[in-house]
Amino acid sequence: MRQINALITNTRGASPVSIILGMVILAGLFLFPKAVESPYALHIMILFFLSTIMGESWNIVGGYTGQYSVGHAAYFGAGAYTTMVLMQFKQIPPWYGMIAGIAVALVVSLIIGSICFRLRGPYFVLASIAVAEIMRLCAMNLKDLTNGAEGILATDIPPFTLGGTVITDFLSKVPFYYIGLVIAILTIAVTYLVQHSKLGYYFQAIREDQDAAHSLGINLSIYKNIALAISAVFTSLAGSFYAIYIGFIDPPTVLALDISVQIVLICIIGGIGTIWGPVVGSLVLVPLSEALRSNLIAQGIFKIGLASEESGVGIFLKDHLAHAHALIYGILVVVVILFMPDGVLGYVKKLTKKKAM
Repeated sequence: MRQINALITNTRGASPVSIILGMVILAGLFLFPKAVESPYALHIMILFFLSTIMGESWNIVGGYTGQYSVGHAAYFGAGAYTTMVLMQFKQIPPWYGMIAGIAVALVVSLIIGSICFRLRGPYFVLASIAVAEIMRLCAMNLKDLTNGAEGILATDIPPFTLGGTVITDFLSKVPFYYIGLVIAILTIAVTYLVQHSKLGYYFQAIREDQDAAHSLGINLSIYKNIALAISAVFTSLAGSFYAIYIGFIDPPTVLALDISVQIVLICIIGGIGTIWGPVVGSLVLVPLSEALRSNLIAQGIFKIGLASEESGVGIFLKDHLAHAHALIYGILVVVVILFMPDGVLGYVKKLTKKKAM
């Protein structure tokens, strides 16, 4: 309750323009499915919400606490597999499966934290990668539980009922849009409350100097594990939501290193340790990913005349650019680190200050 009051107090201190703008954007997001009926547009927005949830989740432990985990696919996969296994093999509705996924991710995070937080720097990063890889191998080999490399295909999602009344039947993308929007708003709100709480100050003290924080009486092990637990909860929610929305999961889809790297990239590009950094990072990465997947970048190069579609370069771009997302992401990260070390959000803030001066 005290945290909610702090949130209201800080909102009162904001400028009327920013409050009105925020309310307009929020209203626009809730009205978006009514104004835009395109399933593809809704799909892009759902991916944007999913990306935001993952980025905000990682930001708790990586951005505010300074523990750069590159193994968050472990919690993403824990949520996805728990939800799908319970739904397909035990006929338990996915909304209960999401709660079970949170519980599994919490247990996994406590086990991982108790072991890996004894390490620092690059050793912790390598340990986090190893844990996610162990979980991927377990999912591949425990065929009786996870169906192994064949994955799990959702044959049917039961309608969501409340008191015998069907709320939604999940036959369109609209229910998924609103679920993603609500979870994304919840994740951003939790990040805000953490940042402006005593807990958040402890996290940031650990990030700046662990030894100094410890000398001031901050229990490093406990607060690192709290940060990881919060992060794991929302990453698990993202994994459960992804599994229900896509309807199919397998180890390379939800437990691969690519997932962990993409989660980190969202924050690096947008701005690590900021509330809106993951949102900005998602605004960059989601359209870029879709443009690569659908070969829009190659088509754009052909249209502006930089290369001919029949030339050797053109044929190469058509055949390979759609699968070169890792290369493009790598180039993007290098550019951001060299020219925008604080991310896109930090770069925009610097430009705004220069203009104000």
